[in-house]
Amino acid sequence: MRRNARKRTKSTSGKVIAALAALTLGGGGLVVVNVYASAHETSGGNTVKRSSEGGAGQAVASQASTVDCPDVGSRLEQTPAGARAQVDKELALLDSQISEAYQRLRSSGRAMAQDSGFANNAVLGPLKDKRTATIERIATAIDRVGDRPQGLESLAACTLRGSDSGQEQDQGQGGPGAGGQQGNGPVAADFVDITKVRPNATAPRKSRNASRGTFTTQCGVNENKLYNSDNVIVAPGVDNGAHHTHDYVGNQANDAFADNQDFANGETTCRNQGDKSSYYWPVLRLQDGTEEFDAGQQGGGAEGNTGRILTASQVTLDYVGNARGKVVAMPKFLRIITGDAKAFTNGTANANAAWSCTGFENRQLTDKYPICPEGSRLVRTSKFQSCWDGRNVDSANHRTHVAYADPRTGACPSGFRAIPQLVQRLVYDVNAPSLDDNGGSSPFYAVDGFPEQMHKPVTDHGDFVNVFDARLMNKMVRCINTARQCR
Repeated sequence: MRRNARKRTKSTSGKVIAALAALTLGGGGLVVVNVYASAHETSGGNTVKRSSEGGAGQAVASQASTVDCPDVGSRLEQTPAGARAQVDKELALLDSQISEAYQRLRSSGRAMAQDSGFANNAVLGPLKDKRTATIERIATAIDRVGDRPQGLESLAACTLRGSDSGQEQDQGQGGPGAGGQQGNGPVAADFVDITKVRPNATAPRKSRNASRGTFTTQCGVNENKLYNSDNVIVAPGVDNGAHHTHDYVGNQANDAFADNQDFANGETTCRNQGDKSSYYWPVLRLQDGTEEFDAGQQGGGAEGNTGRILTASQVTLDYVGNARGKVVAMPKFLRIITGDAKAFTNGTANANAAWSCTGFENRQLTDKYPICPEGSRLVRTSKFQSCWDGRNVDSANHRTHVAYADPRTGACPSGFRAIPQLVQRLVYDVNAPSLDDNGGSSPFYAVDGFPEQMHKPVTDHGDFVNVFDARLMNKMVRCINTARQCR
Protein backbone atom coordinates (compact mmCIF):
# COMPACT_ATOMS: atom_id res chain seq x y z
CA MET A 1 0.00 0.00 0.00
CA ARG A 2 1.31 3.42 -0.85
CA ARG A 3 1.92 6.43 1.32
CA ASN A 4 -0.03 9.67 1.05
CA ALA A 5 1.25 11.03 -2.27
CA ARG A 6 0.89 14.70 -1.36
CA LYS A 7 4.11 16.67 -1.69
CA ARG A 8 5.75 17.07 1.71
CA THR A 9 7.13 20.46 2.66
CA LYS A 10 10.35 19.80 4.55
CA SER A 11 11.06 21.42 7.89
CA THR A 12 14.53 22.93 7.99
CA SER A 13 15.02 22.76 11.74
CA GLY A 14 17.29 20.09 13.17
CA LYS A 15 18.51 18.55 9.90
CA VAL A 16 21.18 16.02 10.69
CA ILE A 17 23.82 14.14 8.75
CA ALA A 18 24.91 10.70 9.85
CA ALA A 19 28.59 11.52 10.03
CA LEU A 20 30.05 9.62 12.93
CA ALA A 21 33.52 9.86 14.37
CA ALA A 22 35.17 9.01 17.69
CA LEU A 23 37.22 11.38 19.79
CA THR A 24 39.81 9.76 22.02
CA LEU A 25 39.84 11.37 25.44
CA GLY A 26 42.69 11.63 27.87
CA GLY A 27 41.21 8.75 29.85
CA GLY A 28 40.94 6.53 26.79
CA GLY A 29 37.15 6.74 26.41
CA LEU A 30 35.28 7.48 23.22
CA VAL A 31 32.58 9.99 22.43
CA VAL A 32 30.44 9.85 19.31
CA VAL A 33 30.48 12.92 17.08
CA ASN A 34 27.35 13.81 15.14
CA VAL A 35 27.63 16.42 12.40
CA TYR A 36 24.52 18.26 11.22
CA ALA A 37 23.10 18.46 7.66
CA SER A 38 20.85 16.15 5.51
CA ALA A 39 17.11 15.79 5.15
CA HIS A 40 14.94 13.10 6.68
CA GLU A 41 13.32 10.67 4.27
CA THR A 42 10.68 8.04 4.82
CA SER A 43 10.56 4.53 3.48
CA GLY A 44 7.95 2.11 2.33
CA GLY A 45 10.56 -0.61 2.61
CA ASN A 46 13.90 -1.06 4.26
CA THR A 47 17.04 -1.98 2.39
CA VAL A 48 19.34 -3.37 5.04
CA LYS A 49 23.11 -3.40 4.81
CA ARG A 50 25.41 -5.10 7.25
CA SER A 51 28.18 -2.78 8.42
CA SER A 52 31.59 -4.37 8.00
CA GLU A 53 32.90 -2.44 10.99
CA GLY A 54 30.06 -3.14 13.39
CA GLY A 55 28.48 0.28 12.80
CA ALA A 56 28.00 3.10 15.23
CA GLY A 57 26.96 0.64 17.91
CA GLN A 58 30.63 0.04 18.72
CA ALA A 59 31.15 3.61 19.92
CA VAL A 60 30.89 4.07 23.66
CA ALA A 61 30.49 7.06 25.92
CA SER A 62 32.99 8.15 28.49
CA GLN A 63 30.38 10.21 30.29
CA ALA A 64 26.75 9.20 30.56
CA SER A 65 24.99 12.57 30.74
CA THR A 66 22.10 14.14 28.92
CA VAL A 67 20.24 17.43 28.45
CA ASP A 68 17.26 17.88 30.77
CA CYS A 69 14.78 20.58 29.75
CA PRO A 70 11.32 21.43 31.15
CA ASP A 71 8.57 20.19 28.84
CA VAL A 72 6.76 23.29 27.58
CA GLY A 73 4.05 21.41 25.71
CA SER A 74 2.75 19.67 28.81
CA ARG A 75 2.09 23.08 30.41
CA LEU A 76 -0.20 24.25 27.61
CA GLU A 77 -3.58 22.89 28.62
CA GLN A 78 -5.43 25.66 26.77
CA THR A 79 -4.32 26.84 23.33
CA PRO A 80 -6.84 28.71 21.14
CA ALA A 81 -7.56 27.04 17.83
CA GLY A 82 -6.24 30.07 15.96
CA ALA A 83 -2.81 29.64 17.53
CA ARG A 84 -2.58 25.85 17.50
CA ALA A 85 -0.70 25.41 14.19
CA GLN A 86 2.06 27.87 15.05
CA VAL A 87 2.35 26.60 18.62
CA ASP A 88 2.73 23.00 17.43
CA LYS A 89 5.53 24.03 15.07
CA GLU A 90 7.31 26.01 17.79
CA LEU A 91 7.04 23.08 20.20
CA ALA A 92 8.58 20.83 17.56
CA LEU A 93 11.38 23.38 17.17
CA LEU A 94 12.06 23.13 20.91
CA ASP A 95 12.52 19.37 20.48
CA SER A 96 14.95 19.94 17.62
CA GLN A 97 16.91 22.43 19.70
CA ILE A 98 17.28 19.89 22.52
CA SER A 99 18.34 17.21 20.05
CA GLU A 100 20.99 19.50 18.58
CA ALA A 101 22.25 20.49 22.03
CA TYR A 102 22.47 16.84 23.04
CA GLN A 103 24.44 15.99 19.91
CA ARG A 104 26.75 18.93 20.65
CA LEU A 105 27.25 17.65 24.19
CA ARG A 106 28.03 14.14 22.99
CA SER A 107 30.62 15.38 20.51
CA SER A 108 32.44 17.67 22.96
CA GLY A 109 34.06 15.27 25.40
CA ARG A 110 37.59 16.57 24.82
CA ALA A 111 36.53 20.21 25.17
CA MET A 112 34.64 19.47 28.39
CA ALA A 113 37.63 17.61 29.80
CA GLN A 114 39.79 20.67 29.15
CA ASP A 115 37.29 23.34 30.23
CA SER A 116 34.89 22.78 33.13
CA GLY A 117 32.70 25.64 31.90
CA PHE A 118 32.40 24.39 28.33
CA ALA A 119 29.02 22.67 28.75
CA ASN A 120 27.40 25.77 30.24
CA ASN A 121 29.02 28.25 27.85
CA ALA A 122 28.86 26.30 24.60
CA VAL A 123 25.82 24.03 25.07
CA LEU A 124 23.38 25.09 27.79
CA GLY A 125 23.79 28.86 27.36
CA PRO A 126 23.05 28.94 23.62
CA LEU A 127 20.24 26.43 24.15
CA LYS A 128 18.60 28.69 26.72
CA ASP A 129 18.82 31.65 24.33
CA LYS A 130 17.15 29.67 21.54
CA ARG A 131 14.45 28.32 23.87
CA THR A 132 13.76 31.80 25.26
CA ALA A 133 13.08 33.15 21.77
CA THR A 134 10.92 30.16 20.81
CA ILE A 135 8.91 30.28 24.04
CA GLU A 136 8.30 33.98 23.49
CA ARG A 137 6.90 33.23 20.03
CA ILE A 138 4.58 30.63 21.59
CA ALA A 139 3.32 33.12 24.17
CA THR A 140 2.86 35.82 21.51
CA ALA A 141 0.94 33.49 19.19
CA ILE A 142 -1.48 32.60 21.98
CA ASP A 143 -1.73 36.23 23.12
CA ARG A 144 -2.94 37.32 19.66
CA VAL A 145 -6.11 35.23 19.92
CA GLY A 146 -6.53 34.58 23.65
CA ASP A 147 -5.03 35.04 27.08
CA ARG A 148 -1.25 35.13 27.18
CA PRO A 149 0.10 32.14 29.14
CA GLN A 150 2.01 33.07 32.25
CA GLY A 151 5.28 31.65 33.52
CA LEU A 152 6.49 29.99 30.32
CA GLU A 153 9.70 32.02 30.34
CA SER A 154 10.81 30.14 33.46
CA LEU A 155 10.97 26.96 31.36
CA ALA A 156 13.79 28.15 29.10
CA ALA A 157 16.78 27.00 31.16
CA CYS A 158 18.02 23.41 30.88
CA THR A 159 20.44 21.39 32.98
CA LEU A 160 22.72 18.39 32.58
CA ARG A 161 21.87 15.16 34.34
CA GLY A 162 23.43 11.74 34.59
CA SER A 163 22.07 8.73 32.78
CA ASP A 164 20.98 7.16 36.08
CA SER A 165 22.17 3.89 34.60
CA GLY A 166 24.13 2.73 37.61
CA GLN A 167 26.69 1.32 35.22
CA GLU A 168 29.02 2.91 32.65
CA GLN A 169 30.04 1.34 29.37
CA ASP A 170 33.40 -0.36 29.00
CA GLN A 171 35.02 0.12 25.61
CA GLY A 172 37.13 -2.99 26.07
CA GLN A 173 34.16 -5.34 26.09
CA GLY A 174 31.67 -6.58 23.61
CA GLY A 175 31.18 -6.88 19.90
CA PRO A 176 28.90 -5.06 17.49
CA GLY A 177 26.31 -4.34 20.14
CA ALA A 178 28.64 -3.03 22.82
CA GLY A 179 28.06 0.50 23.96
CA GLY A 180 24.43 0.74 22.88
CA GLN A 181 23.04 3.07 20.26
CA GLN A 182 25.87 5.48 19.41
CA GLY A 183 26.94 5.36 23.02
CA ASN A 184 23.71 6.80 24.46
CA GLY A 185 22.14 3.61 25.71
CA PRO A 186 20.97 1.13 26.57
CA VAL A 187 23.38 -0.21 29.19
CA ALA A 188 23.43 -3.45 31.14
CA ALA A 189 21.77 -1.79 34.14
CA ASP A 190 18.68 -1.13 32.00
CA PHE A 191 17.91 -4.88 31.92
CA VAL A 192 16.58 -7.25 34.56
CA ASP A 193 15.82 -10.98 34.68
CA ILE A 194 12.01 -11.25 34.55
CA THR A 195 12.10 -14.42 36.66
CA LYS A 196 13.46 -12.33 39.55
CA VAL A 197 10.61 -9.80 39.40
CA ARG A 198 7.72 -10.31 41.80
CA PRO A 199 4.19 -10.47 40.35
CA ASN A 200 2.79 -6.92 40.36
CA ALA A 201 0.02 -6.72 37.76
CA THR A 202 -3.31 -5.56 39.17
CA ALA A 203 -6.75 -4.78 37.77
CA PRO A 204 -9.73 -2.92 39.25
CA ARG A 205 -12.44 -5.04 40.80
CA LYS A 206 -15.39 -5.22 38.41
CA SER A 207 -18.81 -4.18 39.64
CA ARG A 208 -22.04 -5.91 38.69
CA ASN A 209 -22.65 -3.23 36.06
CA ALA A 210 -19.23 -3.60 34.42
CA SER A 211 -18.97 -3.82 30.63
CA ARG A 212 -17.20 -7.15 30.22
CA GLY A 213 -17.02 -7.72 26.46
CA THR A 214 -14.02 -7.56 24.13
CA PHE A 215 -13.71 -6.37 20.55
CA THR A 216 -10.57 -7.40 18.62
CA THR A 217 -9.39 -5.79 15.40
CA GLN A 218 -6.71 -7.49 13.29
CA CYS A 219 -4.40 -5.11 11.43
CA GLY A 220 -1.16 -7.06 10.90
CA VAL A 221 2.36 -6.42 12.20
CA ASN A 222 3.54 -3.76 9.71
CA GLU A 223 4.28 -6.24 6.94
CA ASN A 224 4.27 -3.23 4.59
CA LYS A 225 7.28 -1.81 6.45
CA LEU A 226 5.66 1.61 6.70
CA TYR A 227 8.06 3.71 8.78
CA ASN A 228 8.63 7.40 9.37
CA SER A 229 9.88 9.65 12.16
CA ASP A 230 6.87 11.99 12.10
CA ASN A 231 4.16 12.34 14.72
CA VAL A 232 0.95 13.76 13.31
CA ILE A 233 -0.58 14.12 16.79
CA VAL A 234 2.09 16.11 18.61
CA ALA A 235 3.84 17.72 15.62
CA PRO A 236 1.39 18.04 12.71
CA GLY A 237 2.96 19.55 9.63
CA VAL A 238 6.51 19.08 10.94
CA ASP A 239 8.84 16.61 9.28
CA ASN A 240 10.74 14.38 11.77
CA GLY A 241 8.60 15.63 14.63
CA ALA A 242 9.23 12.47 16.66
CA HIS A 243 13.03 12.29 16.23
CA HIS A 244 12.62 8.51 16.24
CA THR A 245 11.12 5.96 13.86
CA HIS A 246 7.60 4.56 14.20
CA ASP A 247 5.97 1.32 13.11
CA TYR A 248 2.49 1.82 11.61
CA VAL A 249 -0.42 -0.58 11.24
CA GLY A 250 -3.93 0.23 10.14
CA ASN A 251 -4.20 3.49 8.20
CA GLN A 252 -1.48 3.84 5.56
CA ALA A 253 -1.86 7.60 5.03
CA ASN A 254 -0.24 8.57 8.32
CA ASP A 255 2.57 11.07 8.11
CA ALA A 256 3.13 14.55 9.55
CA PHE A 257 0.94 16.14 6.89
CA ALA A 258 -2.11 13.87 7.08
CA ASP A 259 -5.41 15.50 8.00
CA ASN A 260 -8.76 13.93 8.83
CA GLN A 261 -9.72 13.71 5.16
CA ASP A 262 -6.50 11.87 4.38
CA PHE A 263 -7.26 9.40 7.16
CA ALA A 264 -10.86 8.96 5.94
CA ASN A 265 -9.65 8.24 2.40
CA GLY A 266 -6.60 6.20 3.41
CA GLU A 267 -6.13 2.50 2.85
CA THR A 268 -5.92 0.22 5.86
CA THR A 269 -4.13 -3.00 6.75
CA CYS A 270 -6.99 -3.93 9.09
CA ARG A 271 -8.91 -7.03 8.07
CA ASN A 272 -12.22 -5.26 8.62
CA GLN A 273 -12.14 -2.28 6.26
CA GLY A 274 -14.45 -0.40 8.62
CA ASP A 275 -11.39 0.17 10.81
CA LYS A 276 -9.15 2.78 9.20
CA SER A 277 -7.67 3.76 12.53
CA SER A 278 -3.95 4.48 12.81
CA TYR A 279 -1.95 2.56 15.40
CA TYR A 280 1.72 3.45 15.78
CA TRP A 281 4.59 3.01 18.19
CA PRO A 282 8.39 3.50 18.30
CA VAL A 283 10.26 0.67 16.65
CA LEU A 284 12.37 -1.78 18.64
CA ARG A 285 15.96 -2.26 17.47
CA LEU A 286 18.64 -4.88 18.02
CA GLN A 287 22.11 -3.40 18.58
CA ASP A 288 23.88 -5.80 16.24
CA GLY A 289 25.69 -3.34 13.95
CA THR A 290 23.13 -3.57 11.14
CA GLU A 291 22.69 -0.44 9.06
CA GLU A 292 19.01 0.00 8.35
CA PHE A 293 17.45 2.17 5.63
CA ASP A 294 17.49 5.15 8.04
CA ALA A 295 21.09 4.77 9.23
CA GLY A 296 21.99 8.18 7.76
CA GLN A 297 18.69 9.96 8.38
CA GLN A 298 17.04 12.06 11.04
CA GLY A 299 15.01 9.95 13.39
CA GLY A 300 17.37 7.07 12.65
CA GLY A 301 21.13 6.72 12.90
CA ALA A 302 21.82 10.45 12.71
CA GLU A 303 19.99 10.86 16.00
CA GLY A 304 21.29 7.77 17.76
CA ASN A 305 18.63 5.23 16.74
CA THR A 306 20.72 2.45 15.22
CA GLY A 307 20.60 -1.28 14.68
CA ARG A 308 18.24 -3.80 13.13
CA ILE A 309 14.56 -2.89 13.27
CA LEU A 310 12.65 -5.78 14.81
CA THR A 311 9.17 -6.44 13.48
CA ALA A 312 6.75 -7.80 16.07
CA SER A 313 5.82 -11.43 15.51
CA GLN A 314 2.37 -10.67 16.90
CA VAL A 315 0.29 -7.50 17.31
CA THR A 316 -2.95 -7.78 19.27
CA LEU A 317 -5.38 -4.84 19.35
CA ASP A 318 -8.18 -5.43 21.85
CA TYR A 319 -10.86 -3.01 23.01
CA VAL A 320 -12.21 -3.77 26.47
CA GLY A 321 -14.84 -2.35 28.75
CA ASN A 322 -15.04 -0.42 32.00
CA ALA A 323 -15.05 -2.01 35.47
CA ARG A 324 -17.85 0.26 36.70
CA GLY A 325 -20.32 0.53 33.85
CA LYS A 326 -21.16 0.75 30.17
CA VAL A 327 -19.03 2.45 27.54
CA VAL A 328 -19.99 4.99 24.88
CA ALA A 329 -18.70 5.28 21.34
CA MET A 330 -15.42 7.06 20.71
CA PRO A 331 -15.76 10.10 18.44
CA LYS A 332 -14.25 9.76 14.99
CA PHE A 333 -10.71 11.17 14.73
CA LEU A 334 -10.18 10.99 18.49
CA ARG A 335 -6.43 11.14 19.17
CA ILE A 336 -4.82 9.44 22.16
CA ILE A 337 -1.21 9.21 23.28
CA THR A 338 -0.36 6.77 26.05
CA GLY A 339 2.94 6.93 27.90
CA ASP A 340 5.57 9.65 27.62
CA ALA A 341 8.39 9.63 25.07
CA LYS A 342 10.28 12.03 27.37
CA ALA A 343 9.64 10.25 30.65
CA PHE A 344 13.35 9.91 31.43
CA THR A 345 13.73 13.69 31.77
CA ASN A 346 10.07 14.62 32.41
CA GLY A 347 9.56 12.17 35.26
CA THR A 348 7.05 9.36 35.43
CA ALA A 349 3.76 11.28 35.83
CA ASN A 350 2.64 10.25 32.34
CA ALA A 351 4.78 7.14 31.95
CA ASN A 352 2.83 4.04 30.99
CA ALA A 353 5.47 1.62 29.74
CA ALA A 354 4.80 -2.06 30.45
CA TRP A 355 7.50 -4.59 29.50
CA SER A 356 7.23 -8.30 30.20
CA CYS A 357 7.70 -11.81 28.78
CA THR A 358 5.24 -14.45 27.66
CA GLY A 359 4.40 -16.72 30.57
CA PHE A 360 5.30 -13.93 33.03
CA GLU A 361 2.79 -11.20 32.17
CA ASN A 362 1.69 -10.91 35.77
CA ARG A 363 5.11 -9.19 36.18
CA GLN A 364 5.22 -5.83 34.44
CA LEU A 365 8.26 -3.52 34.20
CA THR A 366 8.21 0.24 33.63
CA ASP A 367 11.84 1.34 33.95
CA LYS A 368 13.67 -1.86 32.95
CA TYR A 369 13.85 -4.06 29.87
CA PRO A 370 13.16 -7.72 30.70
CA ILE A 371 15.52 -10.60 30.05
CA CYS A 372 13.22 -13.46 29.12
CA PRO A 373 14.10 -17.12 29.80
CA GLU A 374 14.53 -19.58 26.97
CA GLY A 375 11.23 -20.31 25.25
CA SER A 376 9.68 -17.02 26.41
CA ARG A 377 9.17 -13.98 24.15
CA LEU A 378 9.40 -10.25 24.82
CA VAL A 379 6.09 -8.39 25.31
CA ARG A 380 5.28 -4.64 25.16
CA THR A 381 1.79 -3.74 26.39
CA SER A 382 0.11 -0.33 26.15
CA LYS A 383 -3.22 0.31 27.86
CA PHE A 384 -4.67 3.54 26.51
CA GLN A 385 -6.76 6.09 28.38
CA SER A 386 -10.38 4.95 28.62
CA CYS A 387 -12.18 8.09 29.78
CA TRP A 388 -13.18 10.94 27.42
CA ASP A 389 -14.30 14.48 28.23
CA GLY A 390 -17.33 14.14 25.92
CA ARG A 391 -16.37 17.13 23.75
CA ASN A 392 -12.88 17.17 22.25
CA VAL A 393 -10.99 14.82 19.93
CA ASP A 394 -7.68 16.41 20.98
CA SER A 395 -6.31 18.99 23.41
CA ALA A 396 -3.45 21.48 23.47
CA ASN A 397 -1.14 19.12 25.37
CA HIS A 398 -2.75 16.06 23.72
CA ARG A 399 -3.65 14.64 27.13
CA THR A 400 -6.36 16.54 29.01
CA HIS A 401 -9.25 15.52 26.71
CA VAL A 402 -8.82 11.92 27.87
CA ALA A 403 -7.95 10.34 31.22
CA TYR A 404 -7.25 7.00 32.86
CA ALA A 405 -9.92 5.32 34.94
CA ASP A 406 -9.19 4.91 38.64
CA PRO A 407 -6.88 1.87 38.90
CA ARG A 408 -8.72 0.53 41.95
CA THR A 409 -12.37 1.23 41.13
CA GLY A 410 -12.41 1.75 37.37
CA ALA A 411 -14.31 5.01 37.77
CA CYS A 412 -13.73 7.85 35.33
CA PRO A 413 -12.98 11.37 36.64
CA SER A 414 -15.92 13.69 37.12
CA GLY A 415 -17.22 14.97 33.79
CA PHE A 416 -15.62 12.14 31.78
CA ARG A 417 -17.33 9.23 30.05
CA ALA A 418 -16.06 5.65 29.75
CA ILE A 419 -15.06 4.64 26.23
CA PRO A 420 -13.68 1.33 24.93
CA GLN A 421 -10.12 0.93 26.14
CA LEU A 422 -7.51 0.04 23.54
CA VAL A 423 -5.07 -2.57 24.84
CA GLN A 424 -2.15 -2.95 22.44
CA ARG A 425 0.11 -5.98 22.89
CA LEU A 426 3.31 -6.45 20.84
CA VAL A 427 5.29 -9.70 20.97
CA TYR A 428 8.89 -10.03 19.72
CA ASP A 429 11.24 -12.93 19.09
CA VAL A 430 14.54 -11.61 20.44
CA ASN A 431 17.35 -13.43 22.21
CA ALA A 432 18.21 -12.50 25.78
CA PRO A 433 21.08 -9.96 25.75
CA SER A 434 24.40 -10.83 27.37
CA LEU A 435 25.12 -8.46 30.25
CA ASP A 436 28.54 -9.70 31.29
CA ASP A 437 30.14 -8.55 28.03
CA ASN A 438 27.97 -5.46 27.35
CA GLY A 439 25.90 -7.16 24.70
CA GLY A 440 28.93 -8.45 22.81
CA SER A 441 27.90 -12.08 22.33
CA SER A 442 24.16 -11.39 22.35
CA PRO A 443 23.34 -7.73 21.60
CA PHE A 444 21.13 -5.39 23.58
CA TYR A 445 17.74 -4.34 22.25
CA ALA A 446 16.12 -0.95 22.86
CA VAL A 447 13.12 1.16 21.94
CA ASP A 448 13.66 4.15 19.63
CA GLY A 449 13.42 7.54 21.28
CA PHE A 450 14.42 11.18 21.39
CA PRO A 451 18.23 11.15 21.51
CA GLU A 452 18.51 12.81 24.91
CA GLN A 453 16.22 10.16 26.46
CA MET A 454 19.08 7.60 26.38
CA HIS A 455 16.81 4.84 25.03
CA LYS A 456 15.38 4.19 28.48
CA PRO A 457 12.54 1.64 28.69
CA VAL A 458 10.38 4.11 30.66
CA THR A 459 10.00 6.21 27.48
CA ASP A 460 7.96 3.58 25.62
CA HIS A 461 4.65 4.94 24.35
CA GLY A 462 1.88 4.42 21.81
CA ASP A 463 -0.31 6.58 19.58
CA PHE A 464 -3.82 6.08 18.22
CA VAL A 465 -6.12 7.96 15.85
CA ASN A 466 -9.67 6.57 15.77
CA VAL A 467 -10.96 6.17 12.20
CA PHE A 468 -13.63 3.50 12.76
CA ASP A 469 -16.76 4.01 10.71
CA ALA A 470 -19.91 4.60 12.77
CA ARG A 471 -21.41 1.16 12.06
CA LEU A 472 -18.36 -0.74 13.26
CA MET A 473 -17.84 1.55 16.26
CA ASN A 474 -21.43 0.97 17.34
CA LYS A 475 -20.92 -2.79 16.92
CA MET A 476 -17.85 -2.55 19.16
CA VAL A 477 -19.83 -0.74 21.86
CA ARG A 478 -22.66 -3.30 21.74
CA CYS A 479 -20.19 -6.20 21.97
CA ILE A 480 -18.45 -4.72 24.97
CA ASN A 481 -21.61 -3.66 26.79
CA THR A 482 -23.29 -7.05 26.29
CA ALA A 483 -20.27 -9.08 27.43
CA ARG A 484 -19.58 -10.68 24.06
CA GLN A 485 -16.26 -11.53 22.45
CA CYS A 486 -16.21 -10.08 18.94
CA ARG A 487 -13.56 -10.13 16.21
